[in-house]
Amino acid sequence: IKELSITGVFDLYKNENTYISRVKFTPYAYVGMSIFHHNPQAKVNASSSLPEAGTWVDLQPLGTEGQHLNLPDTVVNFGTKPYSKIQISIPVGIGMRWKLTDLMDFSVEFGPRILFTDYIDDVSGNYIDLMHFTDPLARELSDRSQEATSAVTGDTRIAEVVNGVGGPIIAGRGGFDTFGGYGREFKYNYRGNSKNNDIYFVTTIRLTYILESKYRKAKFR
Repeated sequence: IKELSITGVFDLYKNENTYISRVKFTPYAYVGMSIFHHNPQAKVNASSSLPEAGTWVDLQPLGTEGQHLNLPDTVVNFGTKPYSKIQISIPVGIGMRWKLTDLMDFSVEFGPRILFTDYIDDVSGNYIDLMHFTDPLARELSDRSQEATSAVTGDTRIAEVVNGVGGPIIAGRGGFDTFGGYGREFKYNYRGNSKNNDIYFVTTIRLTYILESKYRKAKFR
């Protein structure tokens, strides 16, 4: 995620005269607007028969929920459009700032980004029948429930998924077998949760140096 943001900072304790004479410590809050670029990726399992096996691939161009396909209007994901990698968000948060010297501050802040997209991780809607995919890579990354090992660590995956507990293997349309509840178009076969947008958090540790070193006191008449 690459983010460019503009925020306003509101100190709890008031500064006196100039910033140079600021308080030694203050909690603060911030809010603003940001634009960010995200590019969700996944690692193709090394055991895959595809040429991309063992490599990281971009997910947005694949349309793992059928975004690039001409789906029939009977499919739950009908009308789903490709998402943009560039989005806007609202950064909000709180922080604490310490005055180290007249010209240097140390601060720590933490806050979520309120998003207007549910596709920061490429997952939002429902599964669709694997037969709809024309790209074998999109088909494989759309439903990974039958992978016996983790693509990232190589560890054996949990038995509840590997052995199909919770739903038997079903003969899927087009000859693509799936676990019950995965990789098959059905109203309640949720791949994500489109009712709630995604969110991410940012923790910042900052050392600030003030370029203006002149100390100016207010003039009184």
